[in-house]
Amino acid sequence: MKLVTYLNEDHDQLGLLVDGLVYDMENIHPDLPGNMSMFLAYWEDCFPVAQAGVDMIREGRIGRSKGKPVESLELLAPVPYPPSCRDAYAFRQHVAAARRNRKVEMIPEFDQYPIFYFTNHHSIKGPGEVSCMPDHLEKLDFELEAAIVICKPGRNIKAEEADEYIGGLMIMNDLSARRLQMEEMLLNLGPAKGKDFATTVGPWLVTLDELQPFEVAPKEGHTGKSWKLKMTCSVNGTQVSEGNLADMDWTFAEIIERASYGVDLLPGDIIGSGTVGTGCFLELNGTGKLNDPEYQEQWLQDGDVVEMNIEELGTLSNTIVQEDTDWSILNRKKG
Repeated sequence: MKLVTYLNEDHDQLGLLVDGLVYDMENIHPDLPGNMSMFLAYWEDCFPVAQAGVDMIREGRIGRSKGKPVESLELLAPVPYPPSCRDAYAFRQHVAAARRNRKVEMIPEFDQYPIFYFTNHHSIKGPGEVSCMPDHLEKLDFELEAAIVICKPGRNIKAEEADEYIGGLMIMNDLSARRLQMEEMLLNLGPAKGKDFATTVGPWLVTLDELQPFEVAPKEGHTGKSWKLKMTCSVNGTQVSEGNLADMDWTFAEIIERASYGVDLLPGDIIGSGTVGTGCFLELNGTGKLNDPEYQEQWLQDGDVVEMNIEELGTLSNTIVQEDTDWSILNRKKG
């Protein structure tokens, strides 16, 4: 099942995406909520009803005239108002490459436990334009990731049971202002201003039943579901990144276990996978310069179109737009 949120008369509207058409929940069943927050809050009641609605659409019992072409809608983030957003660090290839490029050894703690940081859940965006301040465009980067959405409350969740708390998967672009990020992390705190301006997710939330044919065993010694899904990112039509979701070392189940330790997870919480290997310019530039000192760095610019595709999850497209201002916090530094 694919769940879509779109803009409908200035409010967020939840729908089902079936064969290119979006059906509002009221056309599926009058008791289904019209927004994602309520749907997730009552997931165990709503999910089977909505799933039966998909069957009715495909059987012709709900007419195609009730659906709207998805390309005619202004899509929002599938979960437009998440209670929180965490982003993990689950791909060993990315971590190892980034450290190699800085000429430091692989950190052994990576293999001992999964980590994550909190990003700004009020800056979650869907497909479309992303407004950036001038300082953001100082080494602006994409990060190719997948994300899960929590579908029921839990606390102290063991990894062996954690997949039951995953409502579905979607694409995530953890946009990063690298100059801001690197400067503030010299103080061993963050990332903060380098990350908090925009994180894009979408284009829709795909529930786990649709992904069952793509399930594979996790890495040796790990627990939880894994999915073999090709991941790519293109900038202005040129592919710059390729990986696979099955390359995650830490599973989402293990990340949930750590995130929920002594903490309540809530329906709608978003948790990102972290960056896939080759999944950002920071890594690609570092590798390029390591191999060729004359390598020309590449960063995102005003007007660039970033398209991320994950097999079975769709394509998330965003256009970078510089805000019409010269206001800079970098210029306010003391000394």
